[in-house]
Amino acid sequence: MRRRHQLIRKLLAGLAVACFAFPYSYAQERDLVKYVNTLQGTDSEWSLSYGNTYPTVGLPFGVHFFSAQTGKNGDGWKYQYKATTIRGFQQVHQCSPWMNDYAVFSLMPGVGNLVVNEDARALAFSHDREVAKPHYYAVEFDNGIHTEISPVERGAHMRFSFPGKQKAYLVLDGFIKDSEVKIIPEERKIIGFVNNGRFVPGNFRNYFVLVFDRDFKSFGTWENTEDQVKPGNRYDEGKGVGAYLEFAPGITVEVKVASSYINPDQAELTLKQELGNAKNFETTKSKAFDSWNTLLNRIVVEGGTEEEKATFYSCLFRANLFSRKFFEIDADGNPYYYSPYDGEIHSGYMYTDNGFWDTFRAQFPLSNILHPEMQGRYMQSLLDAQKQSGFFPTWSNPGMSGVMIGNHAISLLADAWAKGIRTFDPDSALAAYYHETTNKGFWGGSNGREGWKDYFTKGYIPYGEIHESTAKTLEYAYDDFCGYQLAKSIGNDFYANVFARQLYNYKNVFDPGVNFVRGRQPDGKWLPDFDAVEWGGPFTEANAWQYTWSVLHDINGLIDLIGGEARFNAKLDSFFTMDQRIEYGTYGKEIHEMREMLLAKMGQYAHGNQPTQHVPYLYNFSGQPWKSQKQVRQVMSQLYNATEKGYPGDEDQGQMSSWYVLSALGIYSVCPGTDEYVIGSPVFEKATITLENGKRFTVRARKNGPKHVYIQSARLNGKLYDKNYITYADIINGGEIEFVMSDVPNFERGTDATSRPFSMSPL
Repeated sequence: MRRRHQLIRKLLAGLAVACFAFPYSYAQERDLVKYVNTLQGTDSEWSLSYGNTYPTVGLPFGVHFFSAQTGKNGDGWKYQYKATTIRGFQQVHQCSPWMNDYAVFSLMPGVGNLVVNEDARALAFSHDREVAKPHYYAVEFDNGIHTEISPVERGAHMRFSFPGKQKAYLVLDGFIKDSEVKIIPEERKIIGFVNNGRFVPGNFRNYFVLVFDRDFKSFGTWENTEDQVKPGNRYDEGKGVGAYLEFAPGITVEVKVASSYINPDQAELTLKQELGNAKNFETTKSKAFDSWNTLLNRIVVEGGTEEEKATFYSCLFRANLFSRKFFEIDADGNPYYYSPYDGEIHSGYMYTDNGFWDTFRAQFPLSNILHPEMQGRYMQSLLDAQKQSGFFPTWSNPGMSGVMIGNHAISLLADAWAKGIRTFDPDSALAAYYHETTNKGFWGGSNGREGWKDYFTKGYIPYGEIHESTAKTLEYAYDDFCGYQLAKSIGNDFYANVFARQLYNYKNVFDPGVNFVRGRQPDGKWLPDFDAVEWGGPFTEANAWQYTWSVLHDINGLIDLIGGEARFNAKLDSFFTMDQRIEYGTYGKEIHEMREMLLAKMGQYAHGNQPTQHVPYLYNFSGQPWKSQKQVRQVMSQLYNATEKGYPGDEDQGQMSSWYVLSALGIYSVCPGTDEYVIGSPVFEKATITLENGKRFTVRARKNGPKHVYIQSARLNGKLYDKNYITYADIINGGEIEFVMSDVPNFERGTDATSRPFSMSPL
């Protein structure tokens, strides 16, 4: 706790110098990059996640990122805050430590004798001599070597400053699996490729080019399986092949790095496109700062504490990293890409590195506000990916994995369409989704639909042969709602009728006898020995208490099942305050999600995992919106901060960050696939969103403060507003919503049936 507070004080001390003596003008961007700490969430490990992040240096949605590496090659925890040494500076793409990384290589400086082994070459450092910003990472090692990195979209610019009179080396590590290197000393260049990753086609290669601004004093190749060094060798290929370069003592070396998945020529072209005009490292650093600062200025918050601003902008940074662009620009300026699905080259746009089970809930709804043009390209890329692989991606990394559950690509498509992002053919999307729901692919549980025949005929997925069956039933019912919504909106009666029959299937796994969803056997009987706090079995990383609320599209129907508003609200109250007892169930031991729930101290509410992240907003549906206002603010203030322990669980490709960004603005997307954002309780006195169309939407919260979490009244564009939601059109067309906040609830506002958010069923 002391270390956390010290880091906060250090961060805020650096912010205090940035006070402005003149009124803010939208023509004058504020320095908001200063608030971002990319070490947020890095104090993580297999057994406990405070984010499972690494200090990402990259541009928004960039093709390649870079990071310091403390863990061994192949370790998903590539950077851990508690580590005391760094062994390399990697090109990275990792969206989760559980998925690991791909297309990785690293550079590592050294002095004295040449040391190539990844353990032996690691150098000691301290966080006091480390800078971790979106546009710039720097560290000075204990031995005096200074390393700096700034990104471009498909590469990076690095600078290594070597001390004293000792020999100066840079070691290029080919990571795991196959690689090739070719050293061209007369051009001060290394070219080659790496081929590593779990979910990649057989012909996958990442072609790289590194150009240095200093002559090589000596050079050679090596391989990292036996650490064999070949002095003077210019070319090698094989498993873990790398290279080393020696420079003059005491020198400062700059290196420009670019990569391509298409071919070596494209890597050279990309280097010219993105770094050709960079006279020096400072040029690249300045451009990267401008890129991030312009994006962060899309949402300007005022009021609140400096710590809250640091949390907000650190989260806004991570909300704009994934999905990663996977396309490149040819000599004529046109986008094209190597497909991670069929291994072929295609024209157009492609995006990857995202698990939709996590991100459909908030990351995509936030991007629909901030980046509708990109989202339009993304939606078409989903259909392209489906054609190339036979199924929609569900968790790409960069190709198909089938990890996690549900068919949530349809949520992305339906949500975009509902919000007016209509760059794709909806009939084609529905046909592809129908194929998804009536087939099972070769990959994991979310590649196609496990148990689809039982789901269509029985109305639920039986527990037994299929694991996590109740969770899958609930996720499929929501997805089929999204298919229904899309079909209904375009007048496609065939698919509307198909999916309308399934969207209420959640009722078939709700047992009124215990007042929870639970596992159900093939013969229709309930799975015996029910315990609502038992994890696993019919549930995914959760228990019945947590999954019972997963009826995003029909909260009214769930209220009726539970027994009406009074019982629903009492159950919600219990959920946030009850005993934190855990039964390990089929997991057989504590998993990190359980431990994170215990640390949160909010009953059975487990914000560290996705299934419950919408639950604080559900009082808006049941006549007690003031309780949502209190609970949402409590989650933000107690479970988030801008330090290395900044998240209450896996950050998950921007989902947890997007939850905070939206919630801090006072809204959240309980049911993507509709045009509504449910109202919570804004953190700041004023937040101004500059939209892609040039308009602005402002959220004002007068009399706001740490205890003033309750909405007394609201006005939308000057008119009294009693609803518990706003629409996408309200935001994207520009305007203002104004709240008057108080430290006591208003028991009258937002309680009428007409004030409540969307639900399929009437109460």
